[in-house]
Amino acid sequence: MNPAAVPTPLEDVQGDGRWLSMHNRFVNQAREMEPDVVFVGDSIVANLQCTEVWEKWFAPMHSLNFGIGGDQTQHVLWRLKNGELEFIKPKAVVVHVGTNNHQHTAAEVAGGIMEICRTIREKQPQTYIVALTLLPRGEKPNRLREKNSEINALIKETLRSIEMCQVINVDQDLVLGDGTIDHRDMFDYLHLTSQGYRRAFEPVYLLLTNLLHEDDPPILNNASSALLSPSSSPLLSPSGDNAPQTDTPATCGE
Repeated sequence: MNPAAVPTPLEDVQGDGRWLSMHNRFVNQAREMEPDVVFVGDSIVANLQCTEVWEKWFAPMHSLNFGIGGDQTQHVLWRLKNGELEFIKPKAVVVHVGTNNHQHTAAEVAGGIMEICRTIREKQPQTYIVALTLLPRGEKPNRLREKNSEINALIKETLRSIEMCQVINVDQDLVLGDGTIDHRDMFDYLHLTSQGYRRAFEPVYLLLTNLLHEDDPPILNNASSALLSPSSSPLLSPSGDNAPQTDTPATCGE
């Protein structure tokens, strides 16, 4: 049995009950709101909601953020099987999890991500699943970065079997030609800065925009199509006068 694919609540070793409190809040949000997009996963997802990228790109899509820092695949799986996907019918569910599964092999982590996507498909047959590749980690090449690359290769292959499921690369362009990661993209070489979120999540934004507007009439005015491009917004473009500092950590918690 794959331990990364067995629904397991996080053990409350710190004794403050935060993890379960957040899960219960997510369940209540699902009960009370009607999201078009739901993001689920670990700190990469959780910290996204503290960024301008979230406010300008994803919040207007009627998105809910069900990210918890430190979560592993088995924890997200438990949450999804215990209420977070009830009462709602989102058009898309975005998943990022797996980089914290240190005790599991790449194959086990990929199996856990597969089980998460199967659960989403079972509970939300109408939704489009967007599985994000794991980000690189560490300033220089290391075994954990290699493991994440192996996981990415595995999910790109295995998730093909799930209908209406697409894997999106968010790891591209973050590793420089010499194999290093710039702290202006990932301030601690694990979590993204504001600049890093813009770089990594632009393809997610573009895909979700297309999914949410696929039934809309075509835009005949080519000039208007620029509104769909994140880079057209001075608030989000790195060259804009109001752009946030590129090395600003995009975090709102531990």
